[in-house]
Amino acid sequence: MVTIGVFDGVHRGHAQLIKAATTAAAERGLPSVLMTFDPHPAEVVRPGTHPPQLTTLTRRAELAEQMGIDVFCVMPFTPALASRSPKDFAHSILVETLHAADVVVGDNFTFGHKAAGNVEKLREFGTRFGFEVQAISLFGEHAVTFSSTYIRSCVAAGDVTSAAEALGRPHRVEGVVVRGDGRGRELGFPTANVAPPMYAAIPADGVYACWFTVIGPGAKVGKVKHGKRYQAAVSVGTNPTFSGRARTVEAFVLDTEADLYGQHVAVDFVERIRPMEHFDSVDDLIKAIADDVDRTRVILARDAE
Repeated sequence: MVTIGVFDGVHRGHAQLIKAATTAAAERGLPSVLMTFDPHPAEVVRPGTHPPQLTTLTRRAELAEQMGIDVFCVMPFTPALASRSPKDFAHSILVETLHAADVVVGDNFTFGHKAAGNVEKLREFGTRFGFEVQAISLFGEHAVTFSSTYIRSCVAAGDVTSAAEALGRPHRVEGVVVRGDGRGRELGFPTANVAPPMYAAIPADGVYACWFTVIGPGAKVGKVKHGKRYQAAVSVGTNPTFSGRARTVEAFVLDTEADLYGQHVAVDFVERIRPMEHFDSVDDLIKAIADDVDRTRVILARDAE
């Protein structure tokens, strides 16, 4: 049983596809396979247009496994693959390579050179080559389609609450903690400066209530336990009070002062507290940060219930 797509975000719409694939696999006594692509097809077809990435490949694999997928298959998306005709894609990839008995896709699925193939074509090839096709509608509540494009727009606007609703969990930004200018420590709020990977979908500038987790394998970070969620007030932006230019993701992890430099971490965005602001004095900034911390505790206590 094969389900196909980019699956960036592994959102609630994708969950519907995965559920259909795992259910069909169980009924037939066959393994379920999720096939995704890397890099994003848009970057190959139109270089320079790679969309902001909602999930890393590793995260996609973790989520797919949690949803019951047996095999996570990454297909390198190359110009050669992009140039294949829909028929060639169906026969060489689905039949000869994956031996698909049942293929599950979204009802807007396209494939092959210049996206010439669609669900109707896929069903024709299924009849010819011996596999069945399920096309699943990705509509959610209020006729909103669960899509990665919609979620990216929410994240870009700082609406991480709506993004979480469509994802089925908070939007996550991963990265390695690097050294910053140390200004947070001087203000009494030492921060972990998270450097995300290329193309990561970063929320709009502002301050957010987040969960912070050290996810690097075998991490030893003193009082911070690997895999445990910690509350964090996270600032995204250029730090206008100090005329900053570089856009950063800085997490003030509550109730710990562990040295996090070099650790691979995850920041899960729960709710936006306020937009990024310029303050007339350092004292005003410190007061605002203290208020941010208080609101973070309230928001995350409610989220944890």
